Amino acid sequence: MLLPLTHDSGLIIAIDTPHLAEGRALGLAVRDAVGMLKIGLELFIESGAEAVALGRDCDRPVFLDLKLHDIPETVERAVARVSALGARMLTVHASGGRAMLTRAVDRAAKEGGTLEIVAVTVLTSFDDADLRSVGVERDSAAQAQALARLAFDSGVRAFVCSPREARLLRSELGPTAMLITPGVRPAGADPGDQKRVATPRQAIEDGADAVVVGRPIRDAADPLAAAWAIARELEDARRSR
Repeated sequence: MLLPLTHDSGLIIAIDTPHLAEGRALGLAVRDAVGMLKIGLELFIESGAEAVALGRDCDRPVFLDLKLHDIPETVERAVARVSALGARMLTVHASGGRAMLTRAVDRAAKEGGTLEIVAVTVLTSFDDADLRSVGVERDSAAQAQALARLAFDSGVRAFVCSPREARLLRSELGPTAMLITPGVRPAGADPGDQKRVATPRQAIEDGADAVVVGRPIRDAADPLAAAWAIARELEDARRSR
């Protein structure tokens, strides 16, 4: 699958701020080093369509990370609205089930095929104990594998997984799947609330196509320099893979 990223960058910057002006400033500051802007719930709830328009302002496609999980009819209708907003990718929870996933993929295609549905497997803030606490007896790797297979068989071709499951999912799904990994931190960086993490190089070497990074770039003294350092690490890893 061709990456929907510009400048051959496998780096997706997470615009993690509730303020539109701050999000625009961050996107403009780092756009030369990144391939896509990830807009999450916080900014989308605050600014709605204007948050998605940051992609146009920064000349980068938008990864709209809403992690939809609802009845199939509701998700299908939401996909139509997101497509109209011009986002390039939209996350849904794979655990929403086959009917929800299939209808999301079919509706994206019906709306013109420019929106890619991305299935989230297991959140990177979860570990095996967290899964057990919500009634899932599989470990995180097995659960990610099972959910990814369900989503793939439902027509999804892009997936969010932790770097630790990238190699497993690449083996399970093959070369046509696009694997996007959050929970990526430069060596020595604070993992924050992420529990299944890896460095950018490790993520790519294990099979990821793109990585999502937020705080290590956003909070750096020089965000552009921090973004370029990660982008170059990703490129070096791709060349040696």
